[in-house]
Amino acid sequence: MSQSYSLVWDLDAFFPGGSSSAEFALFLQQLERAVEQFRGEVRTATDAGTAVDAQTLADLTERMQNVTLMLREADSFAGCLAAENQHDKKAVQLGGHISSIGASFTSALTRFDQLLRQIPDGIWTELLQSAGFSPIAFPLAERRHLAKEKLPPEQESLIADLAVDGYHGWEEAYNTTVGKFKIAFEENGQTLELSAGQAANKLNSTDRNVRTRLFADWEKAWGESADFAADALNRLAGFRLQVYKHRGWESVLKEPLAINRMSEQTLQVMWDVIDRNKGPFVDYLRRKANMFGLEALSWHDVDASVGKAAKEIPFEEAANMIVSQFRRFSPKMADFAEMAFANRWIEAEDRPGKRPGGFCTSFPIKGETRIFMTYGKTASNVATLAHELGHAYHQHVMNDMPALAQEYAMNVAETASTFAEMIVADAAVKMASSEEERLTLIEDKIQRSVAFFMNIHARFLFETEFYELRRKGLVGTEQLCELMQNAQRRAYKDALSEYHPHFWASKLHFYITGVPFYNFPYTFGYLFSSGIYAVALREGAAFEDKYIALLRDTGSMTVEQLAEKHLGVDLTKPDFWQSAVDLAMEDVKQFMAMTE
Repeated sequence: MSQSYSLVWDLDAFFPGGSSSAEFALFLQQLERAVEQFRGEVRTATDAGTAVDAQTLADLTERMQNVTLMLREADSFAGCLAAENQHDKKAVQLGGHISSIGASFTSALTRFDQLLRQIPDGIWTELLQSAGFSPIAFPLAERRHLAKEKLPPEQESLIADLAVDGYHGWEEAYNTTVGKFKIAFEENGQTLELSAGQAANKLNSTDRNVRTRLFADWEKAWGESADFAADALNRLAGFRLQVYKHRGWESVLKEPLAINRMSEQTLQVMWDVIDRNKGPFVDYLRRKANMFGLEALSWHDVDASVGKAAKEIPFEEAANMIVSQFRRFSPKMADFAEMAFANRWIEAEDRPGKRPGGFCTSFPIKGETRIFMTYGKTASNVATLAHELGHAYHQHVMNDMPALAQEYAMNVAETASTFAEMIVADAAVKMASSEEERLTLIEDKIQRSVAFFMNIHARFLFETEFYELRRKGLVGTEQLCELMQNAQRRAYKDALSEYHPHFWASKLHFYITGVPFYNFPYTFGYLFSSGIYAVALREGAAFEDKYIALLRDTGSMTVEQLAEKHLGVDLTKPDFWQSAVDLAMEDVKQFMAMTE
């Protein structure tokens, strides 16, 4: 892999011409017609007033899956356009148009789900065992079960229609705010205008003066945007709570747990084990503060490296590192990553106008994925790149499966990505050329543990308390900042000297309407992938095909069933979670010994 790789992705492979693509406009017309045809056929079936026969259900299910793939293709394309250039207003309009088409489809799906509900239990069981339905038996049964817990289809359709300009509209309003976000920053005698993504990268600077200065500006800038962010956060939360109330759902966790196919017991046991084991991570934060000559770390110090061996890692070097380290575990995954770099599936250029953060999105009809990030040549950026490639590989091994069987939840999606990170991080530590570099790389691993055990925990605590307050009325910006700081203090066990009160405004995850509580799945994925990694280390090359089998099952069972089948563990008990946390604590022990 000696050739150079482009930092700009290829979207023309799907629809040439960007947001002005004539081919994409035609595709959207075809999508609209497909949705209308599905709506008409579902309406005809529901108007009949009797349970559908097997052939009719098979035809409807096939059409529904085809529309699902088309909608994912369209949504991914528009999302990529908007992410690469937040000033592309036409891309934003396309996204809005696709949301409207999606709402129409969702409305039809509520009627489709009612058809599933009307099939007598005996016939239903027999149907799922037939050859045509067995590959998608789990997601179909899941849809049927959830239909029984929702409102009548007319009301669910109305909710979906109103959500386009209401609920989802607030996410778009937030994205508009982020698109206008700018921070003036002095560097080398020049004043730079940093976007949110660029500023976030600068917050990881090795120069504490830069971090301190930028963090103050970052907090101030988000404070100036806080009223807009608070409006969006309050309204989307209010919409959710009203929907839950009318459905008779008391817990705000009911929907996110259902989406992630996990039980509340599993979630609670996971957080309990983490909370009981934070002591060593607090010791690490204190040791790090001492090494920086500080009494306690500030928020912006947590991700700063203590090692002086931190170096810039060019994109090509990162690509070589990832591919070679993937290959130690899985030649198939390495070949896939090499193809992704060579075929320009990755948007990594550091330039203004891009949205912050990183993501991987799939184009299921084309059978490809695209990865988005802003690459700043840091070890953290390499980890992000490996993380997103893990997502991409997950989708890759499922491309030949039915659309319904491909719909895996966020928590197991984060498992594949975090597993990919672990492969890269562990191999990097073993290959370190000096003790200083080794320390830096071990600490980079610990930083991820701190992120999943403390930062993500703070987000979960914040959202849990925010929703309880939101039931009583609007929550103001000052109260949101207070809630955020209190959650951070609890999650970090009061280990920091300064927190990030406007984190609720700066973190786009709070504004993603597709998945409520966009936080705990990350921690689940991190720990679950630790268990998978332990098995991979024991079994070596023999685990490659077992890993693919696990990934292919992620859309067809609960996480508890997945863990039992592929790892032989019970996620509702603390033993598995403790063993996974213990693995992370080994890094802390190494760090503490090396810094005595």
